[in-house]
Amino acid sequence: MTLVDRVLLGPGPSNPYPEATAALAAPLLGHLDPVFLGILDETCERLRTVWGTDNRRTLPLSGTGSIGMEAAFANTVRAGDPVVVAVNGLFGERMCEVAGRYGATVIRVDHEWGDPVDVERVLAAHPAPRLVGAVHAETSTGVRSDLAALGAALRERGGDTLLLADCVTSLAGIEVAVDDWGVDLAYSGTQKCLGVAPGLAPFTMSERAWERRVEHPPTWYLDLGLIGDYVSGSAGGGRTYHHTAPVAMIASLHAALGRVLAEGLPSVFERHAAAGRRLQEGLVELGLDLFAAEGHRLPELTTVRVPADVDSAQVRRRLLDEYGIEIGAGAGKYASTVWRIGLMGHNARLDRAELVLAALRRVLGR
Repeated sequence: MTLVDRVLLGPGPSNPYPEATAALAAPLLGHLDPVFLGILDETCERLRTVWGTDNRRTLPLSGTGSIGMEAAFANTVRAGDPVVVAVNGLFGERMCEVAGRYGATVIRVDHEWGDPVDVERVLAAHPAPRLVGAVHAETSTGVRSDLAALGAALRERGGDTLLLADCVTSLAGIEVAVDDWGVDLAYSGTQKCLGVAPGLAPFTMSERAWERRVEHPPTWYLDLGLIGDYVSGSAGGGRTYHHTAPVAMIASLHAALGRVLAEGLPSVFERHAAAGRRLQEGLVELGLDLFAAEGHRLPELTTVRVPADVDSAQVRRRLLDEYGIEIGAGAGKYASTVWRIGLMGHNARLDRAELVLAALRRVLGR
């Protein structure tokens, strides 16, 4: 098959930063090579900066963002534990499924898709759950929820409840402040605002969560105690082999994080905000209706309603065939009635916003 060059403006993956792509072509190192271990250590430190945390257990897990979700539940939930999950889209649904597979008693707090999480309803669902899970930036709907308010409310109530946050579409695109917000566990993916190919799940775990962990989780591969002994060393001081780390991917993440931090997080956030603002203004100018609740829309991932007289799949196909631009369909029951357009990482630029707007204008005949 002939290789093609796409402009990836769907919900992910996005086009990586050039620095991340270049790092993939660097000479391969062994996963115990001292040079690679230095890259790994620096990658973890750079992740702490992006996460806004001092958590010792901050690392890239080997797998996509979903493996971060699974690791969080595997290491903190025992059979019968009450777990409250705020469901306002597909990835809240997925939290419920994964928690249930690890034996949790799942208490769903359902919201309309496109609406943010209601903190009061989440708190009212159970007086003392083992864990509360919520999605910061819901990839299926393009809505942002207020994790700071949820974390503050849980701290004010007191108790041992842990807060888990899905930040797959938010990390390095909008502010994430794990320590300030009282988040105990959080995971992300590399293929969105971090501007790296899919394959790693940046993860962070507070000391509070570590103290409440399942010491022998029902999964060897995702046992954070074993992984931690490789990433940061065991109690005896040495690194213990766990699995062969994806060294090229970690080198790529290291390079992308260096690119992001050199630009500065405030500038990166403003770049995403400006690109998203222009895209959303332009879509309205085309006569289209935005889907996510006003005031809670993500700049990095915009959801827009497909006009009633338009074939969603045909438009997406024409964008791909004629312009080499990928945008995403909706999720769940909105699969054919919503488009998802991402301006993430290297694509969070005004020229990308103007490009997709111009292509849509031609395809829609507006």
